[in-house]
Amino acid sequence: MPLPARIEPVTPDAARPVRRALLTQSWLDLTFLHWSVAPEVVQPFLPKGTQADVIDGHTYIGLIAFRMYRIGWLGLPGMPWIGTFPETNVRLYSVDEAGRRAVVFLSLDAARLLPVLTARIGFKLPYVWSRMSVQRHGDDVFEYASSRHWPGKSSARSHIRVRIGERIEAPSAAEHFMTARWGLHYAPLRRTLYLPNEHPRWSLHRAEVLDLRESLVAAAGLPAPVRPPDSVLYSPGVPVRFGAPLRDQGRPLIQHAASHVGKRSNPIRDWCR
Repeated sequence: MPLPARIEPVTPDAARPVRRALLTQSWLDLTFLHWSVAPEVVQPFLPKGTQADVIDGHTYIGLIAFRMYRIGWLGLPGMPWIGTFPETNVRLYSVDEAGRRAVVFLSLDAARLLPVLTARIGFKLPYVWSRMSVQRHGDDVFEYASSRHWPGKSSARSHIRVRIGERIEAPSAAEHFMTARWGLHYAPLRRTLYLPNEHPRWSLHRAEVLDLRESLVAAAGLPAPVRPPDSVLYSPGVPVRFGAPLRDQGRPLIQHAASHVGKRSNPIRDWCR
């Protein structure tokens, strides 16, 4: 696929406003681990109509561990228990024919079965049910652990322990590239969609890996990392809003789902149509 004529710039603030949120949540206590790779390594894993997004000639594989907090739908309050759980993602970086930068998830390990089933069945996202924990030790050490239940390779697991360092006052272009991603590319029913999001600007900190044992990257089909991460970052987190999926040159796939209430429509079905 040739590069689009214009690729949107990497910006620390949202590339487009989410006027009506279909989904809200917060991402808390995030650790970002990244390995640089050649674009051709990840291209076979990207959905149709997208290609690897690059900076300085290479792209990244990301392993992101955090706490999901209070998922909410259609303006309703976030759910305190069922919508709150640890999560760890393996993700790649993509750009589509409209020049929109995004992430592509190869796996999303989560500790609540109902959200996993909802995401897998309703949105065709590769969520996996796992036993997980996030622990804080003192003021500056976080520990994340996961071990898979279902589906996929039950041996896939991760253990990440990091020490949080100083706040980054001026993140580099690469650090913005790895964290300031304002959309998701995914392909329910083989049609690639773009799901926009917005949130406040990240507060990023340097971090140091104290322990890293993981097999999630290899379980996703990628080459297993053979060196320490090229980038280790931490953020206390952000509140996040997702809008309606977009296709083609940014046209909404559906109207705000709340407008369908009482019309016997199914927002989850419509998202995947």
